Amino acid sequence: MRSSIITRYKIWIISALIISIWPLFLSDLALSLLSQMGIAVIFALSYNILLGQCGLLSFGHAVFFGLGAYFTIHALRLINIGQLTIPTPLLPLVGAFAGLILGITVGLIGTRRPGATFALITLGINELVHSSALMFIDFFGSETGISAKREGWLGITFGSQLEVYYLIVIWTFICIILIYAFTGTPLGRISNAVRDNPERTGFIGYSPVMVRALIMMVSGFFAGLAGGLYAINWELVTYENVGIMQSAFVLFMVFIGGAGYFFGPIIGAVIVTFITLYLSAFTGAWMLYLGLFFMVMVLFAPSGIAGILMLHKPVWQRKLLRRIILSYIVALFSCFVITLSGIGLIEIIFHWSSTGYTNSVMTVYGIKFDAKGFLPWAITFAGIILGGYFFKKSLSNVKKNWSLVSIELQSKCHDDSSN
Repeated sequence: MRSSIITRYKIWIISALIISIWPLFLSDLALSLLSQMGIAVIFALSYNILLGQCGLLSFGHAVFFGLGAYFTIHALRLINIGQLTIPTPLLPLVGAFAGLILGITVGLIGTRRPGATFALITLGINELVHSSALMFIDFFGSETGISAKREGWLGITFGSQLEVYYLIVIWTFICIILIYAFTGTPLGRISNAVRDNPERTGFIGYSPVMVRALIMMVSGFFAGLAGGLYAINWELVTYENVGIMQSAFVLFMVFIGGAGYFFGPIIGAVIVTFITLYLSAFTGAWMLYLGLFFMVMVLFAPSGIAGILMLHKPVWQRKLLRRIILSYIVALFSCFVITLSGIGLIEIIFHWSSTGYTNSVMTVYGIKFDAKGFLPWAITFAGIILGGYFFKKSLSNVKKNWSLVSIELQSKCHDDSSN
Protein backbone atom coordinates (compact mmCIF):
# COMPACT_ATOMS: atom_id res chain seq x y z
CA MET A 1 0.00 0.00 0.00
CA ARG A 2 2.76 2.42 1.01
CA SER A 3 4.88 1.53 -2.03
CA SER A 4 1.95 2.12 -4.38
CA ILE A 5 1.38 5.59 -2.89
CA ILE A 6 5.08 6.43 -3.30
CA THR A 7 5.02 5.20 -6.90
CA ARG A 8 1.90 7.23 -7.71
CA TYR A 9 3.19 10.46 -6.20
CA LYS A 10 6.91 9.99 -6.82
CA ILE A 11 7.13 13.08 -9.04
CA TRP A 12 5.61 15.22 -6.29
CA ILE A 13 7.87 13.68 -3.64
CA ILE A 14 11.04 14.11 -5.71
CA SER A 15 10.09 17.69 -6.59
CA ALA A 16 9.41 18.51 -2.94
CA LEU A 17 12.78 17.09 -1.88
CA ILE A 18 14.69 18.98 -4.57
CA ILE A 19 12.91 22.26 -3.87
CA SER A 20 13.48 21.84 -0.12
CA ILE A 21 17.17 20.83 -0.11
CA TRP A 22 18.63 22.48 -3.21
CA PRO A 23 18.01 26.11 -2.05
CA LEU A 24 20.28 25.56 0.98
CA PHE A 25 23.24 25.83 -1.41
CA LEU A 26 22.03 28.83 -3.44
CA SER A 27 22.72 32.55 -3.17
CA ASP A 28 20.14 35.13 -2.11
CA LEU A 29 19.82 36.25 -5.73
CA ALA A 30 18.94 32.73 -6.88
CA LEU A 31 16.53 32.33 -3.97
CA SER A 32 14.84 35.61 -4.91
CA LEU A 33 14.42 34.33 -8.48
CA LEU A 34 12.93 31.03 -7.26
CA SER A 35 10.62 32.90 -4.87
CA GLN A 36 9.27 35.02 -7.69
CA MET A 37 8.82 31.91 -9.81
CA GLY A 38 6.73 30.35 -7.03
CA ILE A 39 4.49 33.42 -6.87
CA ALA A 40 4.20 33.45 -10.67
CA VAL A 41 3.20 29.76 -10.69
CA ILE A 42 0.24 30.43 -8.38
CA PHE A 43 -0.73 33.50 -10.39
CA ALA A 44 -0.56 31.62 -13.70
CA LEU A 45 -2.55 28.66 -12.38
CA SER A 46 -5.23 31.02 -11.07
CA TYR A 47 -5.50 32.56 -14.54
CA ASN A 48 -5.67 29.14 -16.15
CA ILE A 49 -8.74 28.38 -14.03
CA LEU A 50 -10.43 31.12 -16.04
CA LEU A 51 -8.92 30.54 -19.46
CA GLY A 52 -8.03 26.87 -19.60
CA GLN A 53 -10.96 25.48 -17.63
CA CYS A 54 -13.78 27.89 -18.39
CA GLY A 55 -12.65 29.55 -21.61
CA LEU A 56 -12.77 33.10 -20.20
CA LEU A 57 -10.12 35.37 -21.71
CA SER A 58 -9.37 38.11 -19.19
CA PHE A 59 -7.27 41.24 -19.73
CA GLY A 60 -7.62 42.37 -16.13
CA HIS A 61 -6.36 39.54 -13.93
CA ALA A 62 -3.78 41.87 -12.40
CA VAL A 63 -6.59 43.52 -10.43
CA PHE A 64 -7.04 40.42 -8.27
CA PHE A 65 -3.29 40.03 -7.85
CA GLY A 66 -2.63 43.70 -7.13
CA LEU A 67 -5.52 44.30 -4.73
CA GLY A 68 -4.62 41.09 -2.89
CA ALA A 69 -1.11 42.51 -2.50
CA TYR A 70 -2.44 45.88 -1.33
CA PHE A 71 -4.74 44.40 1.32
CA THR A 72 -1.92 42.19 2.54
CA ILE A 73 0.57 45.06 2.82
CA HIS A 74 -2.00 47.14 4.74
CA ALA A 75 -2.61 44.21 7.09
CA LEU A 76 1.15 43.96 7.58
CA ARG A 77 1.32 47.66 8.41
CA LEU A 78 -1.36 47.21 11.05
CA ILE A 79 0.64 44.33 12.47
CA ASN A 80 3.74 46.58 12.60
CA ILE A 81 1.94 49.13 14.81
CA GLY A 82 0.26 46.49 16.97
CA GLN A 83 -3.34 47.01 15.81
CA LEU A 84 -3.68 43.55 14.23
CA THR A 85 -2.43 40.10 15.13
CA ILE A 86 -2.08 37.60 12.28
CA PRO A 87 0.75 35.06 11.97
CA THR A 88 2.96 35.96 9.00
CA PRO A 89 2.52 32.54 7.31
CA LEU A 90 -1.25 33.16 7.20
CA LEU A 91 -1.02 36.71 5.81
CA PRO A 92 -1.44 35.57 2.17
CA LEU A 93 -4.98 34.55 3.10
CA VAL A 94 -5.79 38.25 3.56
CA GLY A 95 -5.00 38.80 -0.10
CA ALA A 96 -6.81 35.60 -1.04
CA PHE A 97 -10.08 36.71 0.58
CA ALA A 98 -9.71 40.17 -0.97
CA GLY A 99 -9.43 38.47 -4.36
CA LEU A 100 -12.40 36.27 -3.51
CA ILE A 101 -14.62 39.24 -2.67
CA LEU A 102 -13.56 41.06 -5.81
CA GLY A 103 -14.19 37.86 -7.78
CA ILE A 104 -17.77 37.79 -6.49
CA THR A 105 -18.33 41.36 -7.68
CA VAL A 106 -16.69 40.98 -11.08
CA GLY A 107 -18.09 37.49 -11.59
CA LEU A 108 -21.71 38.43 -11.10
CA ILE A 109 -21.40 41.48 -13.35
CA GLY A 110 -18.91 40.57 -16.06
CA THR A 111 -19.61 36.92 -16.78
CA ARG A 112 -23.05 37.53 -18.25
CA ARG A 113 -21.35 38.33 -21.54
CA PRO A 114 -18.57 35.84 -22.33
CA GLY A 115 -16.07 36.05 -25.18
CA ALA A 116 -14.78 39.39 -26.43
CA THR A 117 -17.27 41.33 -24.30
CA PHE A 118 -15.95 39.75 -21.11
CA ALA A 119 -12.36 40.44 -22.18
CA LEU A 120 -13.16 44.11 -22.78
CA ILE A 121 -15.02 44.39 -19.46
CA THR A 122 -11.99 43.04 -17.60
CA LEU A 123 -9.72 45.39 -19.55
CA GLY A 124 -11.91 48.32 -18.51
CA ILE A 125 -11.86 47.23 -14.87
CA ASN A 126 -8.08 46.92 -15.01
CA GLU A 127 -7.69 50.43 -16.39
CA LEU A 128 -10.20 51.77 -13.85
CA VAL A 129 -8.30 50.34 -10.89
CA HIS A 130 -4.92 51.32 -12.35
CA SER A 131 -6.07 54.92 -12.80
CA SER A 132 -7.61 54.97 -9.32
CA ALA A 133 -4.26 53.95 -7.84
CA LEU A 134 -2.91 57.41 -8.69
CA MET A 135 -5.92 59.19 -7.17
CA PHE A 136 -6.67 57.36 -3.91
CA ILE A 137 -3.29 57.94 -2.31
CA ASP A 138 -4.23 56.79 1.21
CA PHE A 139 -4.84 53.24 0.04
CA PHE A 140 -2.61 52.89 -3.02
CA GLY A 141 0.22 55.23 -2.02
CA SER A 142 0.39 56.84 -5.48
CA GLU A 143 3.59 56.12 -7.45
CA THR A 144 5.73 55.40 -4.39
CA GLY A 145 3.42 52.60 -3.24
CA ILE A 146 2.86 51.15 0.24
CA SER A 147 5.61 49.47 2.25
CA ALA A 148 5.76 47.49 5.51
CA LYS A 149 8.15 45.20 7.39
CA ARG A 150 7.75 41.45 7.78
CA GLU A 151 7.06 40.29 11.32
CA GLY A 152 8.55 37.20 12.93
CA TRP A 153 6.61 34.14 14.07
CA LEU A 154 7.59 31.37 16.50
CA GLY A 155 11.24 32.35 16.42
CA ILE A 156 11.36 32.71 12.63
CA THR A 157 12.21 36.30 11.74
CA PHE A 158 11.56 36.07 7.98
CA GLY A 159 14.51 38.42 7.69
CA SER A 160 16.49 36.21 5.31
CA GLN A 161 15.54 35.35 1.76
CA LEU A 162 15.80 31.64 2.59
CA GLU A 163 13.04 31.87 5.20
CA VAL A 164 10.82 33.83 2.82
CA TYR A 165 11.55 31.29 0.09
CA TYR A 166 10.35 28.39 2.24
CA LEU A 167 7.18 30.31 3.12
CA ILE A 168 6.49 30.91 -0.59
CA VAL A 169 7.32 27.36 -1.68
CA ILE A 170 5.03 25.85 0.97
CA TRP A 171 2.15 28.01 -0.21
CA THR A 172 3.02 27.19 -3.83
CA PHE A 173 2.77 23.46 -3.17
CA ILE A 174 -0.49 23.91 -1.26
CA CYS A 175 -2.01 25.95 -4.11
CA ILE A 176 -0.84 23.52 -6.80
CA ILE A 177 -2.44 20.62 -4.91
CA LEU A 178 -5.67 22.54 -4.26
CA ILE A 179 -6.00 23.78 -7.85
CA TYR A 180 -5.25 20.31 -9.21
CA ALA A 181 -7.87 18.83 -6.88
CA PHE A 182 -10.32 21.54 -7.98
CA THR A 183 -10.08 20.39 -11.60
CA GLY A 184 -11.65 17.08 -10.57
CA THR A 185 -14.54 18.58 -8.59
CA PRO A 186 -18.07 18.83 -10.08
CA LEU A 187 -17.61 22.60 -10.48
CA GLY A 188 -14.25 22.11 -12.18
CA ARG A 189 -15.68 19.56 -14.63
CA ILE A 190 -18.86 21.48 -15.39
CA SER A 191 -16.73 24.55 -16.13
CA ASN A 192 -15.14 22.54 -18.95
CA ALA A 193 -18.62 21.87 -20.30
CA VAL A 194 -19.42 25.60 -20.14
CA ARG A 195 -16.21 26.31 -22.02
CA ASP A 196 -16.98 23.79 -24.78
CA ASN A 197 -20.76 24.14 -25.12
CA PRO A 198 -22.56 26.61 -22.81
CA GLU A 199 -25.94 26.12 -24.53
CA ARG A 200 -25.99 22.38 -23.90
CA THR A 201 -24.83 22.98 -20.32
CA GLY A 202 -27.89 25.16 -19.80
CA PHE A 203 -30.14 22.43 -21.16
CA ILE A 204 -28.94 19.91 -18.56
CA GLY A 205 -29.80 22.25 -15.71
CA TYR A 206 -26.68 24.30 -15.04
CA SER A 207 -26.52 28.08 -15.36
CA PRO A 208 -23.45 29.03 -17.44
CA VAL A 209 -23.48 32.51 -15.89
CA MET A 210 -23.40 31.12 -12.35
CA VAL A 211 -20.68 28.61 -13.23
CA ARG A 212 -18.54 31.38 -14.71
CA ALA A 213 -19.15 33.57 -11.65
CA LEU A 214 -18.06 30.76 -9.29
CA ILE A 215 -14.99 30.12 -11.42
CA MET A 216 -14.16 33.81 -11.26
CA MET A 217 -14.39 33.67 -7.46
CA VAL A 218 -12.04 30.68 -7.25
CA SER A 219 -9.62 32.24 -9.68
CA GLY A 220 -9.67 35.55 -7.78
CA PHE A 221 -9.00 33.73 -4.51
CA PHE A 222 -5.75 32.17 -5.74
CA ALA A 223 -4.67 35.31 -7.65
CA GLY A 224 -5.15 37.35 -4.47
CA LEU A 225 -3.12 34.78 -2.53
CA ALA A 226 -0.29 35.16 -5.05
CA GLY A 227 -0.51 38.92 -4.55
CA GLY A 228 -0.29 38.44 -0.78
CA LEU A 229 2.90 36.41 -1.20
CA TYR A 230 4.27 39.15 -3.47
CA ALA A 231 3.67 41.75 -0.74
CA ILE A 232 5.44 39.60 1.85
CA ASN A 233 8.35 38.88 -0.47
CA TRP A 234 9.03 42.49 -1.51
CA GLU A 235 7.54 44.37 1.48
CA LEU A 236 6.36 46.92 -1.09
CA VAL A 237 3.35 47.20 -3.41
CA THR A 238 3.03 49.86 -6.12
CA TYR A 239 0.40 50.87 -8.65
CA GLU A 240 2.26 48.84 -11.30
CA ASN A 241 0.98 45.67 -9.63
CA VAL A 242 -2.54 46.51 -10.81
CA GLY A 243 -1.37 47.66 -14.25
CA ILE A 244 -2.10 46.17 -17.65
CA MET A 245 1.48 44.88 -17.95
CA GLN A 246 0.90 42.58 -15.00
CA SER A 247 -2.16 41.18 -16.78
CA ALA A 248 -0.12 40.79 -19.96
CA PHE A 249 2.60 38.84 -18.16
CA VAL A 250 0.19 36.26 -16.76
CA LEU A 251 -1.39 35.93 -20.20
CA PHE A 252 2.06 35.27 -21.66
CA MET A 253 2.76 32.65 -18.98
CA VAL A 254 -0.37 30.66 -19.70
CA PHE A 255 -0.18 30.82 -23.49
CA ILE A 256 3.54 30.04 -23.67
CA GLY A 257 3.23 27.16 -21.21
CA GLY A 258 -0.02 25.81 -22.65
CA ALA A 259 -3.51 26.61 -21.40
CA GLY A 260 -4.89 23.18 -22.26
CA TYR A 261 -2.74 21.34 -19.71
CA PHE A 262 -2.49 21.70 -15.96
CA PHE A 263 1.31 21.84 -15.87
CA GLY A 264 1.46 24.24 -18.83
CA PRO A 265 1.07 27.46 -16.78
CA ILE A 266 3.73 26.18 -14.37
CA ILE A 267 6.22 25.86 -17.24
CA GLY A 268 5.17 29.24 -18.65
CA ALA A 269 5.48 30.97 -15.27
CA VAL A 270 9.03 29.67 -14.81
CA ILE A 271 10.12 30.67 -18.34
CA VAL A 272 8.52 34.13 -18.39
CA THR A 273 9.81 34.97 -14.91
CA PHE A 274 13.30 33.89 -15.92
CA ILE A 275 13.18 35.93 -19.12
CA THR A 276 11.78 38.97 -17.33
CA LEU A 277 14.38 39.00 -14.56
CA TYR A 278 17.43 37.55 -16.32
CA LEU A 279 17.24 39.25 -19.71
CA SER A 280 16.33 42.62 -18.20
CA ALA A 281 19.73 42.61 -16.46
CA PHE A 282 21.55 42.29 -19.80
CA THR A 283 19.51 44.22 -22.35
CA GLY A 284 16.98 47.00 -22.47
CA ALA A 285 15.18 45.26 -25.33
CA TRP A 286 14.04 42.34 -23.18
CA MET A 287 10.35 43.16 -23.67
CA LEU A 288 10.84 42.93 -27.42
CA TYR A 289 12.31 39.43 -27.04
CA LEU A 290 9.44 38.39 -24.78
CA GLY A 291 6.90 39.70 -27.29
CA LEU A 292 8.62 37.90 -30.17
CA PHE A 293 8.73 34.67 -28.18
CA PHE A 294 5.02 35.00 -27.42
CA MET A 295 4.19 35.62 -31.10
CA VAL A 296 6.21 32.60 -32.23
CA MET A 297 4.46 30.34 -29.71
CA VAL A 298 0.98 31.59 -30.63
CA LEU A 299 1.63 31.25 -34.38
CA PHE A 300 3.53 27.97 -34.53
CA ALA A 301 2.72 26.21 -31.24
CA PRO A 302 -0.71 27.39 -30.05
CA SER A 303 -0.94 24.51 -27.58
CA GLY A 304 2.17 25.82 -25.83
CA ILE A 305 5.24 24.01 -24.59
CA ALA A 306 3.08 21.54 -22.67
CA GLY A 307 1.24 20.70 -25.89
CA ILE A 308 4.51 19.96 -27.66
CA LEU A 309 5.64 17.70 -24.82
CA MET A 310 2.33 15.82 -24.72
CA LEU A 311 2.40 15.40 -28.50
CA HIS A 312 5.67 13.52 -28.13
CA LYS A 313 4.61 11.49 -25.10
CA PRO A 314 3.36 8.46 -27.14
CA VAL A 315 6.54 8.60 -29.25
CA TRP A 316 8.65 8.55 -26.09
CA GLN A 317 6.65 5.73 -24.53
CA ARG A 318 6.94 3.60 -27.70
CA LYS A 319 10.69 4.31 -27.89
CA LEU A 320 10.39 5.87 -31.33
CA LEU A 321 12.02 9.19 -30.48
CA ARG A 322 15.35 8.04 -31.89
CA ARG A 323 13.75 7.99 -35.35
CA ILE A 324 13.23 11.75 -35.37
CA ILE A 325 15.79 13.09 -32.90
CA LEU A 326 18.51 13.67 -35.52
CA SER A 327 16.23 15.73 -37.76
CA TYR A 328 15.15 17.70 -34.67
CA ILE A 329 18.77 18.47 -33.79
CA VAL A 330 19.47 19.79 -37.29
CA ALA A 331 16.32 21.95 -37.24
CA LEU A 332 17.09 23.25 -33.75
CA PHE A 333 20.64 24.12 -34.75
CA SER A 334 19.25 26.18 -37.64
CA CYS A 335 16.89 27.90 -35.20
CA PHE A 336 19.85 28.55 -32.90
CA VAL A 337 21.74 30.27 -35.74
CA ILE A 338 18.69 32.38 -36.60
CA THR A 339 18.19 33.31 -32.96
CA LEU A 340 21.81 34.32 -32.36
CA SER A 341 21.90 36.37 -35.57
CA GLY A 342 18.52 37.96 -34.84
CA ILE A 343 19.55 38.92 -31.31
CA GLY A 344 22.75 40.45 -32.67
CA LEU A 345 20.82 42.50 -35.23
CA ILE A 346 18.27 43.68 -32.64
CA GLU A 347 21.01 44.66 -30.19
CA ILE A 348 22.85 46.65 -32.86
CA ILE A 349 19.71 48.55 -33.85
CA PHE A 350 18.59 49.07 -30.25
CA HIS A 351 21.98 50.26 -29.01
CA TRP A 352 22.57 52.64 -31.89
CA SER A 353 19.07 54.13 -31.77
CA SER A 354 18.99 54.43 -27.95
CA THR A 355 22.23 56.44 -27.96
CA GLY A 356 20.89 58.85 -30.57
CA TYR A 357 23.11 57.40 -33.30
CA THR A 358 26.16 59.00 -31.66
CA ASN A 359 27.91 56.05 -30.00
CA SER A 360 28.26 53.13 -32.37
CA VAL A 361 30.85 51.18 -30.36
CA MET A 362 29.19 48.28 -28.53
CA THR A 363 29.67 44.75 -27.23
CA VAL A 364 27.55 41.70 -28.13
CA TYR A 365 28.41 38.15 -27.03
CA GLY A 366 31.60 39.53 -25.48
CA ILE A 367 32.80 40.90 -28.83
CA LYS A 368 33.46 44.62 -29.09
CA PHE A 369 32.87 46.23 -32.50
CA ASP A 370 31.75 49.35 -34.33
CA ALA A 371 28.10 49.18 -35.44
CA LYS A 372 28.85 51.57 -38.29
CA GLY A 373 31.00 48.96 -39.94
CA PHE A 374 29.82 46.70 -42.73
CA LEU A 375 30.94 43.39 -41.18
CA PRO A 376 28.54 43.25 -38.14
CA TRP A 377 25.52 43.91 -40.35
CA ALA A 378 26.71 41.42 -42.97
CA ILE A 379 27.29 38.66 -40.40
CA THR A 380 23.89 39.08 -38.75
CA PHE A 381 21.96 39.22 -42.01
CA ALA A 382 23.93 36.27 -43.41
CA GLY A 383 23.19 34.25 -40.27
CA ILE A 384 19.47 34.95 -40.55
CA ILE A 385 19.33 34.12 -44.27
CA LEU A 386 21.47 30.97 -44.08
CA GLY A 387 19.76 29.80 -40.90
CA GLY A 388 16.36 30.31 -42.50
CA TYR A 389 17.40 28.43 -45.63
CA PHE A 390 18.72 25.40 -43.73
CA PHE A 391 15.74 25.48 -41.35
CA LYS A 392 13.38 25.27 -44.32
CA LYS A 393 15.36 22.31 -45.65
CA SER A 394 15.47 20.55 -42.28
CA LEU A 395 11.77 21.19 -41.67
CA SER A 396 10.81 19.03 -44.65
CA ASN A 397 12.96 16.24 -43.21
CA VAL A 398 11.27 16.63 -39.84
CA LYS A 399 7.83 16.35 -41.43
CA LYS A 400 8.88 13.26 -43.38
CA ASN A 401 10.29 11.49 -40.29
CA TRP A 402 7.29 12.50 -38.22
CA SER A 403 4.92 11.00 -40.80
CA LEU A 404 6.84 7.71 -40.73
CA VAL A 405 6.83 7.66 -36.93
CA SER A 406 3.10 8.44 -36.84
CA ILE A 407 2.37 5.51 -39.15
CA GLU A 408 4.49 3.18 -37.04
CA LEU A 409 2.87 4.49 -33.86
CA GLN A 410 -0.62 3.83 -35.23
CA SER A 411 0.46 0.34 -36.23
CA LYS A 412 1.77 -0.42 -32.74
CA CYS A 413 -1.37 0.96 -31.11
CA HIS A 414 -3.49 -1.21 -33.43
CA ASP A 415 -1.46 -4.30 -32.54
CA ASP A 416 -1.81 -3.58 -28.81
CA SER A 417 -5.58 -3.14 -29.11
CA SER A 418 -5.84 -6.41 -31.06
CA ASN A 419 -3.92 -8.30 -28.39
